[in-house]
Amino acid sequence: MILCVGEILVDMIGGEKDGSFCYERKAGGAPFNVACAVKKFGADSGFVGCVGEDTVGSFLEKFVEKQSLTCAYIKKDARVNTTLAFVDLDENGERSFCFYRKNTADYQLPPVPVDIFNKAKIVHIGSLMLSEPIGKKYAVALAKKAKKAGKLVSFDVNFRDDIFRDRQAAVKVYSKMIQLADIVKFSEDEVEIFGQDYVKNALYYKLVCLSLGGAGSRWQYRGQSNQVPTVPVKPIDTTGAGDAFYAGVLSRLVGVDRADWTAETLDSAFRFGNVCGALNTLGKGAIDHLPTIEEIEKKLTEEGR
Repeated sequence: MILCVGEILVDMIGGEKDGSFCYERKAGGAPFNVACAVKKFGADSGFVGCVGEDTVGSFLEKFVEKQSLTCAYIKKDARVNTTLAFVDLDENGERSFCFYRKNTADYQLPPVPVDIFNKAKIVHIGSLMLSEPIGKKYAVALAKKAKKAGKLVSFDVNFRDDIFRDRQAAVKVYSKMIQLADIVKFSEDEVEIFGQDYVKNALYYKLVCLSLGGAGSRWQYRGQSNQVPTVPVKPIDTTGAGDAFYAGVLSRLVGVDRADWTAETLDSAFRFGNVCGALNTLGKGAIDHLPTIEEIEKKLTEEGR
């Protein structure tokens, strides 16, 4: 099972409608997106997170129940509000974020229940919590606990400028989590933040997953690397595309011994992940339009992959 821990929130996706600017309410949060996608793509997944005791939190609780995750634990905290992310889309479906996040639920995380933790082979940890001392302490402790228990640790950098305004300080915090992880995901922009040399040389023993948007993705592992092309699509909304891609990769690697992470195995996992991410851009929201296994396999067949 892939256990995802971190933020669950509401994406308020904006757009013009009948002469007014309106927002659609969609479930989101990078680690929650990954949990839902992993399950949809055929692997077992669990999720642990926190919401406020408010209408938005109730919406998310009901949404979680409909996802048929292998297991989930959502803490409901009356002291805080559920986190919101306002999302604007440009003409190409590319999004920009503005977070409503002061004393909110995303970093008020509960301990992972023992029965859920024990089922996990990969523990995937979200990054939003790292902006707060309580969240940073929680993430590091969970990663260390997972490693001690012999589980793989996954970490998505998912850097947000409007939350981590001091890049130098943020890089120090992130670097500690990256060093604890076995699998790390970067975007192209995030590689530039940390530096090409750091990603290429300091992370030699880690599986580095680099999402490249329309150019596909690249993997790097123990001195080997390869860029894997994606399939052409016309995006409507790119929200959650990177999460769908990463979930696709993880869903194909869970249960595979690291000794068997050959170039052929990684190429196959990244081809699968690329199609997952591309097809997820064809509708609004990170979760509502996740492709089915049948749709993914059909696209892979059409592309001769």
